[in-house]
Amino acid sequence: MRELILKMSMSLDGFVSDLEGTNRWMFGSDPESKAWAVETTWNASLHIMGSRSFQAMAPFWPTSTMEFAPPMNQIPKAVFSRQGGRAVLKAATATPQTGKPLPGAESWAEAYVASGDLAEEIAKLKAEEGKPILAHGGVTFARSLVAQGLVDQFALAVFPTALGKGLQLFSELAAPRSFKLVSSKAFPGGAMAQVYRPA
Repeated sequence: MRELILKMSMSLDGFVSDLEGTNRWMFGSDPESKAWAVETTWNASLHIMGSRSFQAMAPFWPTSTMEFAPPMNQIPKAVFSRQGGRAVLKAATATPQTGKPLPGAESWAEAYVASGDLAEEIAKLKAEEGKPILAHGGVTFARSLVAQGLVDQFALAVFPTALGKGLQLFSELAAPRSFKLVSSKAFPGGAMAQVYRPA
């Protein structure tokens, strides 16, 4: 049985992206903060995401030189989409890539496409053995996981940036929900890693 960890970056005023869904503000230059994020990304046996995130990431990571590229390429993926397998996996094969594909780049084209009920698909993935499942945003997919109570742990990187307005992770809760702080780590650049579990 493996747990589901939702890894998200968040502004100081609680937004996970601006109103357009972009999040350039989260890419700081603090090496310790980046090292925590890379370690968290490696500590998974499966990466899951919604179809929009998959379509943005699949053409980018296979030739990226960022620190996140090895775990993003080498760890298996599952994409949640109602479009069906062929349509969503096109992003991993049809978009021209520049540069030489990195080890594990083929994992994007081989991603498992989960098109059934969200809770049932997550239960099926959790039932397998291995390290945790790591969920990546976008916000719509993340909100669905939160709303249905499917997340076992929240790994939130809080950045010292205020957006003023944007999209929130917890905006669709039917009622207030409590969480227990598991760990908190401050980084020299001002970001903080906050890890919570549902109380």
